[in-house]
Amino acid sequence: MTTDNCIFCKIVRGEVSSRKVYEDDELLAFHDIQPVAPVHFLLVTKEHIDSMAGLDARHAGVMGRMMVMVHKLAAEQGSTDGFRIVCNTGRVGCQDVFHLHVHVLGGPGPLPGMIARA
Repeated sequence: MTTDNCIFCKIVRGEVSSRKVYEDDELLAFHDIQPVAPVHFLLVTKEHIDSMAGLDARHAGVMGRMMVMVHKLAAEQGSTDGFRIVCNTGRVGCQDVFHLHVHVLGGPGPLPGMIARA
């Protein structure tokens, strides 16, 4: 996919509207259009990177900043007592949009478990 057809690149460029949570020179956070939790936003790199599998050493800085921003943004959105980060990668990881992004999920109550426990 080219960046011309990437929905997240279009959001980054302002061609498609979003409900922004945060923006700086390298990152953009916006609310998910189909939330699955009271707090559900996406944090994307402004640079088009297909997935976590496309990262290399030059991306260490932006990825570190992304992880540092998650807690601050989650708390600002109302997840003050914890949150979940989900980053689907590749076909087997059920990645739907091939532009690196993390889902940040949270809210006032506990999230459902991800893995059934015996």
